[in-house]
Amino acid sequence: MRILWVKADRLLPVENGGNIRSYHIARHLSSRHEVTFYSYYGGEPDPAYERALRQQLPGAVAVGTGKGELSGVRRGLHYMLHVGASAPYAVSRFADLKVQRQLRGWFREKRFDVAICDFLDVAINFPDRLTTPSVLFQHNVESEIWRRHADTAGNLALKAMYGMEFRKMLRYEQNEVRRFHHVIAVSENDRALMTEWVDRDRVTVVPTGVDLSEYRPDLDAPEPTSLITFVGAMDWEPNADGVEYFCSEIWPAVKAEVPEAKFRIVGRNPGRRVLKWASESVEVTGRVPSVVGHLQESAVVIVPLRIGGGTRLKIYEAMATGKAVVSTAVGAEGLDVHHGRDIMLADDSRSFAQAIIMLLRDRELRRRYEKAAAETAARFDWQAIGDRFGEVLLSVVEKQNSSVRPVPARTA
Repeated sequence: MRILWVKADRLLPVENGGNIRSYHIARHLSSRHEVTFYSYYGGEPDPAYERALRQQLPGAVAVGTGKGELSGVRRGLHYMLHVGASAPYAVSRFADLKVQRQLRGWFREKRFDVAICDFLDVAINFPDRLTTPSVLFQHNVESEIWRRHADTAGNLALKAMYGMEFRKMLRYEQNEVRRFHHVIAVSENDRALMTEWVDRDRVTVVPTGVDLSEYRPDLDAPEPTSLITFVGAMDWEPNADGVEYFCSEIWPAVKAEVPEAKFRIVGRNPGRRVLKWASESVEVTGRVPSVVGHLQESAVVIVPLRIGGGTRLKIYEAMATGKAVVSTAVGAEGLDVHHGRDIMLADDSRSFAQAIIMLLRDRELRRRYEKAAAETAARFDWQAIGDRFGEVLLSVVEKQNSSVRPVPARTA
């Protein structure tokens, strides 16, 4: 197959969950098919990035859009200028005329057998009429994340803003899910949400994977100390919210019962709301070259998320290193894990703290969870996930070539 894979922002370095998922699947497909990975990113052209991308994915095309990064006050002003737009800001800010022209040309020439729209924010640059079989790769259901933001926001102004963006995102996402020929979801929960908008046979689940060659138990490591670890990008709102929730409502109870316990927050770009928790017993590492060593040193890995969508790769990564995991139901949503067997799930602060305390105090209990966790993760190697993804693409191509289905244009 000739595959066009379109992604906004840089793929490298491979750090966040979406990039990890895209990188491993695209690499696997490239070993079996002709893949053109089209990466467009903000700022001026970066030859070093483009060379590195082509080394990882031969034939890749990378384009610097010239748009500068916005942060702080400038980001707020930019948002206010677009507040009246019908498309949600999280999508409209990725619109780019250069990218749109390139994609229209490729579709007009029928250059590819199938096109992959990687994340919803890329869809705004796809042609209105999809004359090439096109698959929307939904790493999560974006409107559900915005709904949860609105539900959990404590500030009334933020609640109103999140509510408005949720309503915009819901309308936009429903339209795009219906517009694409097929949708790939990463969990049954996400599939259930989207099949309220489109026929069930147009959404397929391809689960999250893990790199078992990198994430594995360290059999020679000494017995871990009472170290609790959270891994995740600290510039992603659900992670920052989860860390705040843990430190303010769960950590004091753990420290009261296990005074020697330490908590380590591992992830790039921690802001003030995360850094303020740093203390003698709480370490904030910032960006690290690899999270594997941090996971291997841990006694317990936690995922105290209250907001989110899609699936958390960090859970399978922790499991693959043979670690006991405590998570909220939202944190483990969509993963093939089982409370009481290979993970502990807790949705209130008291039960979350008690789960951690039990695992820190009872070595045999922790050993049972570690063994079960490693066995679960072993079933989700990226090679198997990539094969499944390729099968879905092939079925979409065959279906579209065997029958002419009207392709709806994008609606306002």
